[in-house]
Amino acid sequence: MPTIHKVAAVQFEPTMFEKERNVARLLELCEQAAAAGAKLIVTPEMGTTGYCWFDRAEVAPFVEAIPGPTTSSFAALARRHDCYIVVGMPEVDEDGIYFNTAVLIGPDGIVGRHRKTHPYISEPKWAAAGDLHNQVFETPIGRIALLICMDIHFVETARLMALGGADVICHISNWLAERTPAPYWISRAFENSCYVIESNRWGLERTVQFSGGSCVIAPDGLVTAVLDKGDGIVLSEIDLEAARARRVLGETVFAQRRPELYPELLTDTFSWNPRDFFGLYGHEPWPAGKTSRVSVAQFSPGDDISRNLKEIAALAHKARAEGAELVVFPELALTGLADPATSAQPIPGPATDSLGKLAEDLDLYLVCGLAERDGDLVYNSACLVAPDGDISVYRKTHLAADERNWATAGDGWTVVDTPIGRIGLLIGHDASFPETGRVLALRGCDLIACPAAIKGRFSSSHAGTEVRQPKPIPIGPDPHHWHHFRVRAGENNLFFAFANVVDPERGYPGLSGVFGPDTFEFPRREAIAAGGTGLATARVDTTNLDSVYPTNVVRRKDLVSMRMPHSYRGLVRATADNY
Repeated sequence: MPTIHKVAAVQFEPTMFEKERNVARLLELCEQAAAAGAKLIVTPEMGTTGYCWFDRAEVAPFVEAIPGPTTSSFAALARRHDCYIVVGMPEVDEDGIYFNTAVLIGPDGIVGRHRKTHPYISEPKWAAAGDLHNQVFETPIGRIALLICMDIHFVETARLMALGGADVICHISNWLAERTPAPYWISRAFENSCYVIESNRWGLERTVQFSGGSCVIAPDGLVTAVLDKGDGIVLSEIDLEAARARRVLGETVFAQRRPELYPELLTDTFSWNPRDFFGLYGHEPWPAGKTSRVSVAQFSPGDDISRNLKEIAALAHKARAEGAELVVFPELALTGLADPATSAQPIPGPATDSLGKLAEDLDLYLVCGLAERDGDLVYNSACLVAPDGDISVYRKTHLAADERNWATAGDGWTVVDTPIGRIGLLIGHDASFPETGRVLALRGCDLIACPAAIKGRFSSSHAGTEVRQPKPIPIGPDPHHWHHFRVRAGENNLFFAFANVVDPERGYPGLSGVFGPDTFEFPRREAIAAGGTGLATARVDTTNLDSVYPTNVVRRKDLVSMRMPHSYRGLVRATADNY
């Protein structure tokens, strides 16, 4: 059975109230793609009707049962060309309930469908939230999953489909408010090591400017083909073997998952007023928060602990001069990368005593990575050192392959309340797992501090778009359009302080940054470090406990509150044998 298949994403501007015209145009574009050899063709969300409906009454003449006339038309094309087509349309079921639906149609008819589970702001005016969760459809051209627009904001959706064996996620959308290909699309392909075929509409509809940018994204996050604006098709190839390797930055991430640490993913801590929830019974109430400045420091640790301490001190003094109250240093910054088992230090011990003295002298919180020795065991750890000398320790829970030679995995999370806000700790490879950031968000973290030593490509540029977005949405070139750890911040509505080793000769790109809690806020609340040793410092606002219900997004956490944890059981099951 062949493993390489040609695929196509269709980009199209539908016209409201002209369903017949829309269907005819979509069939024409699908015919072009099929004639070019595409075996899987993906069309936009609500492509048969347009998107911006006022209410049920307005869309009622255009909804359709599945199967129905529209699916029959596409089934005939699929049968004629022996291909598979994803169609976005408004569906009505036997009870008269409307859904925003994606249908997978093959040579033998309807294979399956997905009803959008996470409605965007306008859809509750006419559509119910979908009830067909996280399906994967087995076909002769691979295992195919479907998502619709807002669904892909939520780490759980694509993760569950990848755990179900999806080779490719067909994501149909009416995406807006940013340059595309959107960072969320790229991160879902990248973190799950699967293809994403993105079919987005373009054009202006009822004052809404849609972004275009339909594309094919490979399992390593590389955009292999893209159409910026206009009607058309995008052709590329998918290789099922590349998806089934399930590797992220060379690591077998699905085999490295820790489901026993993820049960909180089935909870919904932000469904109540979070101020009341986290203060319940007077236990661990949220810190009031404040406006402060946070820095990340990037450098290349050496083998000499004393030299590393001098580098840490110099960067800490510089950060304090810039007004920082918290500085995050890279993974193993204190003890070095070369031989962690030999250089490992006890906590507390002389090395952390030096960090404590530095924190006290500068009145500064420090987060620093080190190899920790505890009896016969060695851990890849990070410590948060407070100005009063208190030390909180986190032991890395998700070990990369080469760390297993010397380190023992930690078995729990570390969350620390400070005047800056509630801070959670991760280390490097931990952040490759979307589950980790989500657990810390559910615990009410305002900020995740992440010392890292990550090699490889986790960021890419954008040349700019011809789609004219309303101000202040940027449309020009951006050297860091996609940064995977910016996505980690936005999807969890928290600040993410990512301090990476910089050593290009050894494959460490740096790209440290402090990223804000809303990726659709422009200009962005962030700072990214330039190449080489140095700092990035950004303003962090964790206030807003003075209102009955928080209005600061880092405290309100919209994307966390809109999750659907009743469908997430698969996230806490043991990883399938074939991964």
